[in-house]
Amino acid sequence: MRYCFAVSAQAVPTLSSAIEVIPAECYENPTWKGLLYVGRALAVYAATLAALFWAEAWWLVLPLWILSGLSLTGLFILAHDSAHGALFKSRRLCYGVGQFLMLPTLHMYEAWVLGHNRLHHGHTVRGGADFVWHPLTAEQYEALSPFRKLRHRIEWSWLGAGLYYMRDVWWEKMIRLTPPKKWASAINRDWWIVMTFFATATAGLGTLGYLHYGSLGGGVWLWLKLLIVPWVAFNYAIGIAVYIHHIAEDIPWYKRHEWTKFKGQVQGTTIFKAPRWLDFFFHQIFLHVPHHVDMRIPFYGLPAAAEAIRAKFGDLVREQPLTLSSYLRTTRRCKLYDFERKTWSPYRGGARKPLAALASARS
Repeated sequence: MRYCFAVSAQAVPTLSSAIEVIPAECYENPTWKGLLYVGRALAVYAATLAALFWAEAWWLVLPLWILSGLSLTGLFILAHDSAHGALFKSRRLCYGVGQFLMLPTLHMYEAWVLGHNRLHHGHTVRGGADFVWHPLTAEQYEALSPFRKLRHRIEWSWLGAGLYYMRDVWWEKMIRLTPPKKWASAINRDWWIVMTFFATATAGLGTLGYLHYGSLGGGVWLWLKLLIVPWVAFNYAIGIAVYIHHIAEDIPWYKRHEWTKFKGQVQGTTIFKAPRWLDFFFHQIFLHVPHHVDMRIPFYGLPAAAEAIRAKFGDLVREQPLTLSSYLRTTRRCKLYDFERKTWSPYRGGARKPLAALASARS
């Protein structure tokens, strides 16, 4: 595992110096290749839904629900690449494909572009600016009501990532979003597109379930089985992925004036070595450093970009295997954050060592 943490703006390179080392071929995104991956992801999703439709035994339904969440994640990450303008050269094709692939996840395309592209990518791990998994200080936590403290404990537990994503990202920052005036027309249009899809899917699955099972309860069951539970599974998959990308004992968050683009986009995330089967669904998104260095890189260009960045910046790049144990350890230790000392801590107990000392001890 590699770590390095800068203590001054003079000690770190610039983001542009990281972009410059990425080979030109990493940006190549022929239309046929993007459409091929879209077709593959849609085929996997359709096959999973077909299997779920016919499956009734719990020992078939449960693994198929997990598979449906992963297949939805595959669709969503391709939509995410489209929203970055990385999957195709055509902006119109990116919009059409991205909008279509986001529908089963009930995500609004333009709201995602605003929140993810502009805010998260523009201010990664910057206090008061990056809203995704933004940590609370001990003082902020103590000021919460008992209910909000309980909610924080649940959402920041190993079981809570999906609940956090559903509430804070999907519900608060998308469905209930009051968009800025500049974005209002596009986001409101997409809200109606998503709601129309949801209503149509609900009516269609309810009718199909009624005809298939011969009861109203059968209609509700098919709606839950093919639409709602896969959506919940997707929220857990994407919620955990976003969490591990930016939360770890040795990933610092910065005050506004301390933050630089290099600190956020290079040192604010990780290159994970993920199993191949997981990359099949997540489309290389665990190679997260090159994605943050330049979000115009299509997912299949990320491995070569990661190698180039690693070769240039070495120990400035955080890299580690993707393991369940590291996720569980992080959810135990990273509850509250001290922006002064750059330390994570659990809810009670002594503060952790400053990140620079932690990195030195583990290197």
